[in-house]
Amino acid sequence: MENQRNVILAMVLMALMLVGWDLGMRYYYPQPAKPAAGAAATPGVAPAPAATPKPNREGGLQAAADVALEKQDLAQALAAGHRIPVDAPGLKGSINLLGGLVDDLTLARHRETLDKNSPPVRLFSPAGTPAQHFAQVGWLGQNGVAAPGPDTLWQADGAKLTPATPVTLKWSNATGQTFAIRYAIDENYMITVTQSVNNAGGTPVAVKPFALVNRTDRTASIDTWNVHSGPIAAFDGAVTFDTNYSDVKTAGAVSPAGSANWIGFTDIYWLSALIPDTANGAVQPKGDFRSVSPDIFRADLIYPVATVAPGQTATQTVRLFAGAKENNVLEAYEKQGATNLSLSIDWGWFRWFEKPIFWLLDSLFRAVHNFGLAIILLTLIVRGIMFPVAQRQFASMAAMRAIQPKLKVIQERFKDDKQKQQQEIMALYKAEGVNPLAGCLPIFLQIPVFFALYKVLVLTIEMRHQPFFGWIKDLSAPDPLHVLNLFGLLPFTPPAFLAIGVLAILLGITMWAQFKLQPAAMDPSQQQVMALMPWMMMFVMAPFAAGLLIYWITSNLLTIAQQKYLYSKHPQLKAQASKDQLDIDRVVAREQKAQEPKGGPRKPKTR
Repeated sequence: MENQRNVILAMVLMALMLVGWDLGMRYYYPQPAKPAAGAAATPGVAPAPAATPKPNREGGLQAAADVALEKQDLAQALAAGHRIPVDAPGLKGSINLLGGLVDDLTLARHRETLDKNSPPVRLFSPAGTPAQHFAQVGWLGQNGVAAPGPDTLWQADGAKLTPATPVTLKWSNATGQTFAIRYAIDENYMITVTQSVNNAGGTPVAVKPFALVNRTDRTASIDTWNVHSGPIAAFDGAVTFDTNYSDVKTAGAVSPAGSANWIGFTDIYWLSALIPDTANGAVQPKGDFRSVSPDIFRADLIYPVATVAPGQTATQTVRLFAGAKENNVLEAYEKQGATNLSLSIDWGWFRWFEKPIFWLLDSLFRAVHNFGLAIILLTLIVRGIMFPVAQRQFASMAAMRAIQPKLKVIQERFKDDKQKQQQEIMALYKAEGVNPLAGCLPIFLQIPVFFALYKVLVLTIEMRHQPFFGWIKDLSAPDPLHVLNLFGLLPFTPPAFLAIGVLAILLGITMWAQFKLQPAAMDPSQQQVMALMPWMMMFVMAPFAAGLLIYWITSNLLTIAQQKYLYSKHPQLKAQASKDQLDIDRVVAREQKAQEPKGGPRKPKTR
């Protein structure tokens, strides 16, 4: 009884620690307040932010004041004119002729919320707005050469940038140099930018090309231990996830070694990256990340100085990816020379296993047009593949059932010598050829599938806002119905550690039913732990994505059905299991009675 009390007390203390940690981080360590946003702004530097809540998994502005200010500043910036519209199937927006900035882009295929009428996701926003995020190419003039700058008003040769109609911007200085930027866009998220300098003067001129992405971290998605959000790049073919905004802020600048294959910033679902041309012996630039101000960061492509002789033209090309990290689209760009661009999705060390799971799940979705059904079908396939392993598990259960009487004899004989008891039990396992851990094998084999599906649900844009049936409108988000607010009838949202939804309850029930079919543990303390395990897992899994819970519930139901089927084929095992449970219950009752004070249970005091 003392051991049982200790186990229960330890579990309660662990639960209190988890709850206390969550409350402490939420209430006792609030985010430091920042100065309120001001009206004045300078190009490339966003106004100082107001107190900002923690980022979420989607990213975007979180503070109501920032959202309101962004709406106002964006409207003013877009109403100022001197813009070339962008109209492509994947991207909508405009290019700012003042400075030649790509600073207004929305993603036509992705909405901000579940509501199909909600605005499209905004990726780029003009300089000086709270959600500042833009790309720029240009030159730095050397030895007094006049080059276009942030206040240059470019002239465009077209009225709209579409996949069929590229647009070229031009500007000339007083010494005979003409600078041009040609923009071309495809059906998805790639803008090809060709920079050129024509020297009509009488002497050679030197210019230093550059390309950059500038953004605020106030719109960043949450950066966690297993999903990176922040600066990202590929240098010499290797994609690095090691650099965070805080690293750049502390160092001022971070310059990875090697030549840049691409460089930019990632959120969980979105990516903005510069991809330099690598064809025909093009110059391979270096790259770095810089902190422009406390919450503004820049990813640079650094080119060497180019000398342009009289009558000659110097040209270079860089591609700008600005869009959603759709796996098929990224892999298609890889075939077009964007080295390992699909690895901007943070698959992690188990990419070799996660990507096949994603491919299978996506293929099933294309067949049934419902990701929830696809997850259920994936579970059926996984369980089908593992059926031979389950058969071995059942054989192990049968062997364990067969030696239960011998185990009881050992436990009775050595009940006062636990060490000797364990030695005799292990000797019995060896003599009978029984592995007590064999029954756990299917669970261990499912862990990689479970983790892979978890990463797929968290990472892939294909899962975002995908409905199932009924109240499940987004399989990548937690169950929206909670017991504590009477499934939405009460106007509040419980904290994450108490947000027990319908799917979590179903998970607990199916785990309980599954454990009831397993051989009961002889140790009463172990029995209590196993009895509490389903309900502990219910709390632990409640905040996870609804799609993940659907997978686990389906897997539990299939396991229960499989065990019922196998018991029907071997009725003697079911009878033995019932007898073993009765015997174990008698042992537990006898041990509890032995622990009672002499003279029977102590009666409560009365006045």
